[in-house]
Amino acid sequence: MELQVVRIENPDNLNVILGQSHFIKTVEDLHEALVTAVPGIQFGLAFCEASGKRLIRKSGTSAELVELAARNAQAIGAGHSFLIVLGEGFFPINVLHAVRATPEVVRIFAATANPLSVIVAEQDDQRGILGVLDGYKPLGVETEEDVQWRKDILRRFGYKLG
Repeated sequence: MELQVVRIENPDNLNVILGQSHFIKTVEDLHEALVTAVPGIQFGLAFCEASGKRLIRKSGTSAELVELAARNAQAIGAGHSFLIVLGEGFFPINVLHAVRATPEVVRIFAATANPLSVIVAEQDDQRGILGVLDGYKPLGVETEEDVQWRKDILRRFGYKLG
């Protein structure tokens, strides 16, 4: 078995969602889930088919984001994995519930705009995702001032009341 680390190409620091599913129907169902969750959403979606023709299936509302998702999916190359690239101004918090509720979705590995690397195992003609490296190591533990900043920013963004 060979281990590889695949760095996700994301030149504009867009939010991405990396997951695993179990059926070719994933592409259409995730597309529908995303456009239903956030009208006007811009995204690209790619899915690595694990049997049959074993193609990278793709969909989305932005040709540029679809191609970015497909390039990253091809680099990962793990069967039944999918990658969603969200357009500028769209965030995982607004679509994760709909993505997780899609019947084919088995797990979510990451939902982030941070630098993302995928740890992939390969054996013979199979590849699978073992985990991810999301962002950077912590630099310390928050102080009372940091706690207040966190609470203030969540309220300013409208995620918390009061």
